[in-house]
Amino acid sequence: MKDSSKQQMLLGFHAVIARLRQDPESIKTVYVDPARRDRRMQDFLKTAEGPLGRRLHQADTERLRVLAGSDRHQGVVAFVEPSAKIQTLAELIDTLTGPALLLILDGVTDPHNLGACLRVADGAGVDAVIVPKDRSAHLNATVSKVASGAAETMPLIAVTNLARAMRELQDAGVWLIGTDDQTTHSLYDVDLTGPVALVMGAEGEGMRRLTKETCDQLVSIPMMGGVESLNVSVASGVCLYEARRQRLKKS
Repeated sequence: MKDSSKQQMLLGFHAVIARLRQDPESIKTVYVDPARRDRRMQDFLKTAEGPLGRRLHQADTERLRVLAGSDRHQGVVAFVEPSAKIQTLAELIDTLTGPALLLILDGVTDPHNLGACLRVADGAGVDAVIVPKDRSAHLNATVSKVASGAAETMPLIAVTNLARAMRELQDAGVWLIGTDDQTTHSLYDVDLTGPVALVMGAEGEGMRRLTKETCDQLVSIPMMGGVESLNVSVASGVCLYEARRQRLKKS
């Protein structure tokens, strides 16, 4: 029997459907609100009833609130086994093929921001997202919900020493490009078609000194209005999709 303490909780339609499509056998129990009878719930039940069978249960609003720890569950709470994704930097380096595209987040402690970054990383075709074990949000139900299914597919690798991990990526041929609003080098003047890791700091604080010093190059996102910076998930999207644009143009 598997240890239930190691099970992960997923909240909301997107996260549960994504896991259902990726690995239905890893889903142990799903609770749904019988009082919710709208089209979205009906579509969910139509998709889930066949694969899940007796693992699908009804639970009233109060029980769902207790299970989820909040009201942000959309009437769907699932308990699943941890996904078998790449979990270590060594595994990642061993499996990289072609021009890698990675996202490194330094000091992003808000789970909503991390979830949004995972979502945009998945959309841009990133190979993995790398975060430090300290001073970072980590995968939980809130991250999974905000990621809208991306947390089930996007490898999220937590490393003990971020600067050392960055140097290991450099040794593997990955070029580290950090974002810094103080530099005059524009994102749009940099070649992003090779193996690249884009390094983003927390909104306001930016990257830590050692993280910044370990980068091979620093670039800025041109800001044309009155605001001085972008939310980290928005900035990640701008940078990652510029890399994807360049790669599509080159192919």
